[in-house]
Amino acid sequence: MAKATLYSHGSRLGHFVRWCDEEELENLNELNGRTLHRYRLWRRRVGALAPATEKTQMDTIRVFIKWLESINAVVDDLNTKVRSPVLRDGQNVRDMMLESDRAEEVLGYLSKYEYASRPHVVLTLMWHTMMRTGAVHSLDVEDYDLEGRYIAVVHRSETGTTIKNGTDGERSIALSNGVCRLLDDWIANRRPDVDDEFGRRPLVSTSNGRAHRSTLRGDCYRYTRPCVSTGECPHDRDPDDCDAMAYTAAFDCPSSVSPHALRRGGITHHLNSDVPKDVVSDRANVTPGVLDEHYARRSQHEKVEQRRRYLDNI
Repeated sequence: MAKATLYSHGSRLGHFVRWCDEEELENLNELNGRTLHRYRLWRRRVGALAPATEKTQMDTIRVFIKWLESINAVVDDLNTKVRSPVLRDGQNVRDMMLESDRAEEVLGYLSKYEYASRPHVVLTLMWHTMMRTGAVHSLDVEDYDLEGRYIAVVHRSETGTTIKNGTDGERSIALSNGVCRLLDDWIANRRPDVDDEFGRRPLVSTSNGRAHRSTLRGDCYRYTRPCVSTGECPHDRDPDDCDAMAYTAAFDCPSSVSPHALRRGGITHHLNSDVPKDVVSDRANVTPGVLDEHYARRSQHEKVEQRRRYLDNI
């Protein structure tokens, strides 16, 4: 099982552990269909979950319960009592993404006030190249080719970095002049000059070595909080009392987004900017079919207007 998958399962089960603590449920023998349904209602309430997310959460619980059965930790067939939503067509598509105007706002703030900082580099790469977190994490300084104006994404599992789809996910991504200038300034002036434990020079580094994936995710959550880039809170919260102001709790802000939402927004932005679908597919390492279903969140009106631009030239 991939590390990212293990992390996701651990994160989902963490909610279940928290609920057990709140319910003072300390013995697995107390689990039954009724308690598991109570957990489902609690998770739905505190998380404001979309049907697809709720299904993912509960399916993970079912797998966990099935494993508990295999070691005789719970009663047999308890996993059959775990209920999750049956999705209708289209409900498995996740809609959360960073809109183009918000991305411009966030990147504009970073360019003005935190130019060539680690978060500036991380969010710029995620938006302009549509890389996944694992790809950004895997980059070395040597993967950046200034003369060719591209960056190479390479699967190096033997030295601690992996990318989605393994070697099939390897690719070279063209960079704009602006992104190249940013990387040049980061490497020359602000990048901590350190090696990782394998003697490699990570492109995105901290004083302790290669920036951890959780650090990259944290950069995304922290700088997509509206109060950071605009100084205003759309949720009428007092910054002095807001839990999401804590360094490690930025994800609690209702308006902050994950790297995946930023990536989805970047893909949609590229498609709306008339970048051909096959080019976006290659850059983002996602098939055209998956691109249409899960990432290209354009409205019907946007699609019509985009097609109209081509007709005007006929």
